[in-house]
Amino acid sequence: MTLRDKMHQELQLKTLFDQAKGYAYDYAEAAEQRNVFPSTQAITDLERFVEVLPTQSGDASTILHQLHEYGSPASVAQTGGRYFGFVNGGILPITLATKWLTDFWDQNAALYVMSPISARLEEICEGWLKEIFGLPDETAASFVSGTSTAIVCGLAAARYRLLLNQGWDFNRQGHNGAPPLRILAQRETHSAVVKAIALLGFGLDNIEWVDCDAQGRIIPEKLPELDSTCIVLLQAGNVNSGAFDPFEVICRRANAAGAWVHIDGAFGLWAAGSERLKHLTGGIQGAHSWSVDGHKTLNTPYDSGISLCRDREALVAALQASGAYIMYSENRDGMLYTPEMSRRARAVELWAALKYLGREGIDELIYGLHQRARQFAEELSAAGFDIVNEVVFNQVVVSASEQDAETQLILEEIQASGECWVGGSVWQGRKVIRISVCSWVTSAEDVSRSVAAFLAARHQACGK
Repeated sequence: MTLRDKMHQELQLKTLFDQAKGYAYDYAEAAEQRNVFPSTQAITDLERFVEVLPTQSGDASTILHQLHEYGSPASVAQTGGRYFGFVNGGILPITLATKWLTDFWDQNAALYVMSPISARLEEICEGWLKEIFGLPDETAASFVSGTSTAIVCGLAAARYRLLLNQGWDFNRQGHNGAPPLRILAQRETHSAVVKAIALLGFGLDNIEWVDCDAQGRIIPEKLPELDSTCIVLLQAGNVNSGAFDPFEVICRRANAAGAWVHIDGAFGLWAAGSERLKHLTGGIQGAHSWSVDGHKTLNTPYDSGISLCRDREALVAALQASGAYIMYSENRDGMLYTPEMSRRARAVELWAALKYLGREGIDELIYGLHQRARQFAEELSAAGFDIVNEVVFNQVVVSASEQDAETQLILEEIQASGECWVGGSVWQGRKVIRISVCSWVTSAEDVSRSVAAFLAARHQACGK
């Protein structure tokens, strides 16, 4: 039997897919009981994957078994309710099922002629996102891998437009001899924004840093005079404290000066979808571009980033591509809005999430994360831990001791316990424990159980 015949048989018999389905169900059922972070044995067992590249074709069933037997235990259980280490999000059942289906479709979402369904759902998602975030009608959406890429898209559009306004076509003339642009960023700017600045050639040494308050919000009075050469970088949701910048006052100043404002809202921009939290995003419609993830707060599968830009012409021009073989159409051609040409149809999962949740479900999901974060802060505070941020959204910053060494020991004990997983950071010069509540699965019981893990870790590390 040839390899081609063998694979045709696997498709026809479908036993391989039934096997994968069974493993997936086993994994889902065990997610709540297993260690959040892999055990030492599970990590050791990864050595079973180390081998010389096989010469002959393998057995598909055996390969799947190996992945489930030794790969599943070595994964991080972020689909459970007690993972708080990074803003990784959970996964809605509808989006997981949608991903299974669309994996069989295996669509390339670059052009309408490659996937009409992908193009149509991207267009629909674009409209729904503008409605949720309250953005201008002319806003265009790019569906990319994550916020890191979405920021690059927004800043590339900003560069193109601000230079063109000065008579400089960046696509043709490039950096050499270009009029200078000013980059203004607050000191708590996310590293992904800094990376985008470097990738686009603005130069890190050219950033004009603006001071923040104790919660990591930019101080408007510290912002220097703006002009039409400025790109101002703001954030919706500080990576540690969860704080939101004062958008309205800064956007008003920027618009009056002809400056461009980009808002990095990887997880925080979704606050606009909750009636009880949307005050946090007041004024965001005054910006020119925004970056946000579906795979964080909205709990779509990885990877699902979104770049939004109210200057469609600049966005398309900055990300332009040409070729005699490229078949653009009168319909939406997704590659016009993204750096990638080949690109999976990730917007289908986003569409499924938005359709399933609806306005009320989006509100319930987002506000529920805030409620669990508030519960975390209240129970830890009652247990003698110091909550060092204002819990305005889903982030909680905890100090376990005035001594950084003790906080570090407690953090390590929590991580080693397997009960929950939280991350470490440095905030206002102090070693802290960072909690990100970002999964729909997280319940009040999960939070209380995790707080108990904090108490056990403190006793183990410090005898308190």
